[in-house]
Amino acid sequence: MAVVELRSSKAELGERRQIQFHLPQLKKVHFVPFLVPILIVLSWQVGSSFGLISDRVMPSPLAVLRAFWAESSTGDLWRNLGVSAARAFSGLLIGGLIGFLLGVANGVSRLSEQLTDTTLQMIRTIPHLAMIPLVILWFGIGEEAKLFLTSLGVLFPVYLNTYHGVRNVDPGLLEMGRVYGMSRWTLFRKVIFPGALPSIFVGLRYALGIMWLTLIVSESIAASSGIGYMANNAREFMMTDVVVLSLVLYAVLGKLADIVARALERRALRWNPVYQR
Repeated sequence: MAVVELRSSKAELGERRQIQFHLPQLKKVHFVPFLVPILIVLSWQVGSSFGLISDRVMPSPLAVLRAFWAESSTGDLWRNLGVSAARAFSGLLIGGLIGFLLGVANGVSRLSEQLTDTTLQMIRTIPHLAMIPLVILWFGIGEEAKLFLTSLGVLFPVYLNTYHGVRNVDPGLLEMGRVYGMSRWTLFRKVIFPGALPSIFVGLRYALGIMWLTLIVSESIAASSGIGYMANNAREFMMTDVVVLSLVLYAVLGKLADIVARALERRALRWNPVYQR
């Protein structure tokens, strides 16, 4: 019994040492990505406090926090935030779905590629934000114009990366699937789609950045609600703290969307050794 107790105590001691050894490393890894933003904000606040940065040019972080509290207490901030998020993700859903379907179709079918890829590449070279005057003529200044621009902006990153991922699936795996008698749908579900997923997620993360960029421009031009409207309205009254707050909100929303996309990527690709921790 004494030997067993001694071994168990040694095992527990080893586990505690292992936990103590790995815990600081885990904290360090989670802290490092936020080190640069924290240093920037601290330097920004110090420069504002000592008068090196004019409040009329760039308000201090504390002033931005006070603006956040003032806007959120009235409820306008949360209403505008919800409107912008709904616009952004509606455009992502529509444009991303169209881009995904076109990428899959052109990736697996030579005929579909010959029919549509040239046209898509020609449209892709047109800056979608340059189409704003034409889009206003088509849809007016309502929600349809913003939805169209956002969908068009996210369509091509998703399309190109889906097309690239499908076309670059290992031919040996495709041949093996055919040898085992897989149907075309089973071959797509078991081989082609999993093989293309890493590239699809790259397109998704790139599309998220285009999504917010398009939304910023479209809401600043013609909108009666949303974060862009809040920033544009604050600019008219020289409320630079609210303008900076709007930019910070866009950055935070973009980072949160990227975190969700990366989490989905790790979960969907947990079978891939590259994405295993």
